[in-house]
Amino acid sequence: MPPGSPGSLAGTEYAQIIAYVLQQNNFATGRKEFASDAAALASVTIPAPPGGRGGGGGAGLGGGVSASVKLPPAPKKANPLDKITPVTDAMLENPPAGEWLTWRRSLDDQGFSPLKQITKANVNNLRVAWTWTLSPGANEATPLVHDGVMFLHSPGDKLEALDAATGDLLWQYARLLPPGVNAGNKRAIAIYGNKVYMATSDVHAVALEVKTGRVVWDQPLVEERGFNVSGGPLVAKGKVMIGTSGRVGGKNYIVALDAESGAFAWRFNTIAQPGEPGGDTWNDHKAEERNGGSVWTAGSYDSALNLAFFGVAQTYDTALLVKPVRPGAKTDGLYTDCTLAINPDTGKLVWYYQHLPNDQWDLDWVFERQIVRMPVNGVVRPVIMTSGKQATYDVLDAETGKYIFSKDLGLQNIVTSIDPVTGKKNINPQTMPGDGLTKMVCPHVDGAKSWIPSSFNPNTKILYIPLVEACMDLTPVTDGGRGLLSAGGRPSLRPRPESDGKYGRVEAVNMLTREVVWTERHRAPVSSGTLDTAGGVIFNGSIDRFFRAYDDQTGKLLWETRLTDVPSNAPISYTVNGKQYIAIGVGNGGAQATGFAALVPEIQNVDRAPAVWVFQLP
Repeated sequence: MPPGSPGSLAGTEYAQIIAYVLQQNNFATGRKEFASDAAALASVTIPAPPGGRGGGGGAGLGGGVSASVKLPPAPKKANPLDKITPVTDAMLENPPAGEWLTWRRSLDDQGFSPLKQITKANVNNLRVAWTWTLSPGANEATPLVHDGVMFLHSPGDKLEALDAATGDLLWQYARLLPPGVNAGNKRAIAIYGNKVYMATSDVHAVALEVKTGRVVWDQPLVEERGFNVSGGPLVAKGKVMIGTSGRVGGKNYIVALDAESGAFAWRFNTIAQPGEPGGDTWNDHKAEERNGGSVWTAGSYDSALNLAFFGVAQTYDTALLVKPVRPGAKTDGLYTDCTLAINPDTGKLVWYYQHLPNDQWDLDWVFERQIVRMPVNGVVRPVIMTSGKQATYDVLDAETGKYIFSKDLGLQNIVTSIDPVTGKKNINPQTMPGDGLTKMVCPHVDGAKSWIPSSFNPNTKILYIPLVEACMDLTPVTDGGRGLLSAGGRPSLRPRPESDGKYGRVEAVNMLTREVVWTERHRAPVSSGTLDTAGGVIFNGSIDRFFRAYDDQTGKLLWETRLTDVPSNAPISYTVNGKQYIAIGVGNGGAQATGFAALVPEIQNVDRAPAVWVFQLP
């Protein structure tokens, strides 16, 4: 309080508000006044109301339970937390078939489920198993499931444990944020050993006991203000690794903490510093004048190579790179739009590959780094597959970072050609901002491909990609204001040239042959990641609140249902007691859910109603 300006009142005023709220809810007056300093107020715990959860001790309608009544015992039921087991490195790398242990199920980010009870023949029989309402706010977090327990992030920096078969709440942790800090979206949580890990809006990492939700440790990731964290943790080799985002001069980090104790292990600055490798690529600007390089999705990990892979976003001030100070000044802006391969033991950079130097269009290459095994020149090798917002996939050797090939999905007009040996992208000069003219650029800054992740079938080598068909006009800022991009002006939405009004797209690409297997297009922009299952079914959702299932070989629509809000994370699949479930979180408010809404004005999503929906066969 007050709404829109939290933390703006004096401590004495907050003390009076708390006292008033308690008084109006029939709490007895205490024997001393509330302290008025922030730390003391932050420690105040409001006790359970008289009469238990019914509240009010008879003051409210319903009145709670009479003080003279002894309730009959509640029915006994099994608590899956009683038998929950520690999660090991081996399990994270190769989860049991019915588990979903990272935001993309396993450390390789493939997002593929080997479950096959739900098939093309019976998926049309899916029905709701249970639902769970989350706290108000936007919701982009993907749940995890282990030993019959679902762990999920709820808006407002909460983490909850639910019975994954029934939806019963087992425990809840709620973060108390400092005054002036607003809760932001989180896209991932992590589980390892006997702990669940989450990043918080005040840029901490917190480890919670799996069985109770009790805080085991709580550590800040940075010392300075101005950072954010939204991607979530990667846990591997006993390290909790989390990327930061923000516009702090000269800094953004990948931070590693000890998974057991929370002790600081190392951090890597994603903005190359003067005098260090890559430090001369920022147009001769001082360290504090550089910005961007955010890491806002979780990384992936390969144990055989002992490498953690992270994507890095663009610079937020393109003017740093657009006009060289002197002839020959380098303007690549390392390590923006790069894949970084980092040794998790030491935090040392082993290799990097820059997908798009001098990014003038806000086309982050920060999304999932999928680790797959594919034949390269006749030899099966581990490779990295990743795309930025322009929907061009680059495939790299995971051990060395050597470029292998690219697959352009045809939704961009920025790159005219790609060097088949190096992967260097030749830029269309008509799309370059900075000359005072409006530029029609594809895709829009919210991306043809964005953070909502793709799914890769390791058996068929088919990649299933959620896409949006949209472009933008980059208009120079002439009113003295600041555009989204300092050298690019102000972006506005527009359909692709000769658009038929269909913006949502799911594309299946065979990454061995590099051929498109099928393309499914519909009116509503997509808003969720894809899930592929061994039952031959693809799941995906869009901003019209439809959650759909497709045949993974043909793209034929097999089933759809309407949800209460926009599906805005990634679907998962898991089993409890041998039964397969499909789960998807909803919660309008993230950029993917809201950024394209103006293209489809007939689709109205007014209020936020975040929840998790779980489906089963009868």
